[in-house]
Amino acid sequence: MKNFRTLLIAQLVAALLLVVILVLAFLQFGKQQLQQQETQAQIVVEQMLSGQIISDGKALSRQLERSLALKSLQISKLDGTILYEQNSAPSQPNLMQRLLTVSGKVFQAQTVRDEQQEIRVRFELNPQQQLQALQNHLWLIVFLPLLLGWLPVFFVKSSMERKYRRAAEAVNHAIEGFLNQQKPDNQAFQKLPAEFNDLAQALQRLAAHNRQQYEKMTADAQQIAEAAYKDPVTGLPNRNRFVQTYEEFSKGDSQTDFGIFAITRCTELQTLNQTRGFQEGDNYVSQVADIIKKVTATYKNAALFRLNSSDFGILLPRVTAKEAENFALQLQSRFNEYQKLAELDSVAYTGLVSYETGKALGELLATADTSISLAQTKQPNAWHLQKESSGLENASNSYGNQNWRNVIEDVLTNNRLTLLLQSIQPSSRAAKAYSEILVRFKTHEDQILPTASFLAMAEKLDKIIAVDRMIIETALTTIKERNMQDQYFGINLSPRTVHDDQFVIWLERRLLKDANIASKLVFEVSEFGLQQNLKTSKRFIDMVHRAGARITVEKFGVGITSFKFFRDLKPDYVKMDGSYTRHIDSDKNNQYFMRLMIDLAHRIGVGVFAESVETQEEKHMLESLFIDGNQGYYIGKPTPM
Repeated sequence: MKNFRTLLIAQLVAALLLVVILVLAFLQFGKQQLQQQETQAQIVVEQMLSGQIISDGKALSRQLERSLALKSLQISKLDGTILYEQNSAPSQPNLMQRLLTVSGKVFQAQTVRDEQQEIRVRFELNPQQQLQALQNHLWLIVFLPLLLGWLPVFFVKSSMERKYRRAAEAVNHAIEGFLNQQKPDNQAFQKLPAEFNDLAQALQRLAAHNRQQYEKMTADAQQIAEAAYKDPVTGLPNRNRFVQTYEEFSKGDSQTDFGIFAITRCTELQTLNQTRGFQEGDNYVSQVADIIKKVTATYKNAALFRLNSSDFGILLPRVTAKEAENFALQLQSRFNEYQKLAELDSVAYTGLVSYETGKALGELLATADTSISLAQTKQPNAWHLQKESSGLENASNSYGNQNWRNVIEDVLTNNRLTLLLQSIQPSSRAAKAYSEILVRFKTHEDQILPTASFLAMAEKLDKIIAVDRMIIETALTTIKERNMQDQYFGINLSPRTVHDDQFVIWLERRLLKDANIASKLVFEVSEFGLQQNLKTSKRFIDMVHRAGARITVEKFGVGITSFKFFRDLKPDYVKMDGSYTRHIDSDKNNQYFMRLMIDLAHRIGVGVFAESVETQEEKHMLESLFIDGNQGYYIGKPTPM
């Protein structure tokens, strides 16, 4: 509209300039017309004077008044004798007369002399009629250009408004298409006036760009959704996808669907991560996933999920209990083959449970977990199928706990355990290090039990303190019998054991009994375990130091412990959590954090070890950060004690 106002002003200025020019030209024309009239009037008077003898002024005046429109008339002798005189009443000058006067026209009387007849005629024409005609034409000259100048502006404004409306409609249609993530209609662009071709092209480019961005955002959203529902190690759907799939199944129209749900647990994952490194752990999980894929591929509509770091979930729709046994036997057979190749104590245990439409997911998972507990009390890579669904959770929990209680009692009674050693390699001759004692538990059939599951069930069944006492007794006895007092050994203790007053009293007496061996022991307790009760943790550490032994805080860096905590407890060593060691050669953040921790620990006299060292590059990087010792599969595998 700013451009339209400019056009309007320009048009009006042009019209006014034209009016001024026309008025000036018309005034000049009016002066000429009046001048011509005055000249003709003078000729008429001269002809009258020369064509007849004047004896009476009145007769001459009548003739002149009939021939001319006079405003005033005076007929006199040359000696000044007035023969006739007539003056009309003065009239108000009109606009045309004023304009002519301003432009230089002089309205005055004219004089004609005849020397022969000694007559002088003085007259002034009355131009009112002609002036009125000229004034009428003047108004036409003034208003016609203004009218002609305004009409195009009116029509241009109407045309522009129509074009703007069409352009606005097309642009609005295009914007609605953008907002709805749809392709704008090309016909909308064709409706734009020719003057808006550039705008149409710009909108089409914007539409193309918008489509590209929408397609890119859609693709990115799909990738994010896939990543959110996909396990990065195995490529399998994760727990979120499993929950979604089971909920969709539960909402199905059929009320008679049934099947088997199974959980396969990789019981060696934690041990592999600690002893051989995370890369070996990931490889182990991938191999187990491949085995399950191959077995489940033979079942129609079977679905495989990775529920967490160690558990795989398997849905076998419309599979009976008898078919599930065949499935479990196939899995066990393949796990046994892989166990021999990988030189593992076991590979995985499987718990199976039947289900029907409408069964609660929490109950299904709890029952399958209990089935795994039952399977773990059997031979390596065993499985257990729970067929009944009603009242399953309470019954299977009781039966699973009782089975584990019997297994743990058997291990404690018959001292069924094997000790392994994994050394911590010192980074320099001045650094002190030790070998960590690892434990493997056996059944009465001399089969290896999953260590993590055994310790978890011992904790649950209130047997962990007895298990830790058995480990310490076995370790001290082995060191003494094999005359290994010249070496240093690390023994892991559970947090519950550390905070038990009766155990602390027993341990102090036992260490004092073999004081020469006690000075070679280093007890490892997790950072989280020490934080649970600072008072009892300090009492335990003070007792260990009085007995001549040492303390290592393992899994360090996972919590938010301040170094005031370490000044108060005064541990001898900290063992950094494996998550900081992994890929430290390329992870700048872990390098910075590790260097900071090592520097602060050294300032208060605490040694720092790194666990899960898997590559030469990681070892060299840690040594450049002044680590005191390295432990991991690259440094050394666990060996029998």
